[in-house]
Amino acid sequence: MPKDSNRMNKVNEELKKEISVVISQELKDPHLTGLISVTKVDTTPDLRFARVYVSMINAKNNKNNLAILKKCSGFIRSMIAKRVNLRTTPELIFLFDESIEYGSRIDSILEKITKDMKKD
Repeated sequence: MPKDSNRMNKVNEELKKEISVVISQELKDPHLTGLISVTKVDTTPDLRFARVYVSMINAKNNKNNLAILKKCSGFIRSMIAKRVNLRTTPELIFLFDESIEYGSRIDSILEKITKDMKKD
């Protein structure tokens, strides 16, 4: 099993890298705003589906960006098929990764607590 999970990790990392390149360089949608980065890719063991987690910085509308990525998933998938040597290219499912926002929210709360403690 470890050998197989190691292969899945390699596949996930390769997909993450290539999807990032396609989104940043190949997608020419004027409605896509902000910096979009792929934070994680989870591929099913049969390589049929891949959940692609994205975070967005300085985006005007995260939901709109996610909808555009979902709409362009076929194009992104076809570009990935040309770049990554897999028997079947997984269907891409884009999801919003809230971990960065969650982390920054915790940082701001901790910062506020330390300021309050210094006042006392």
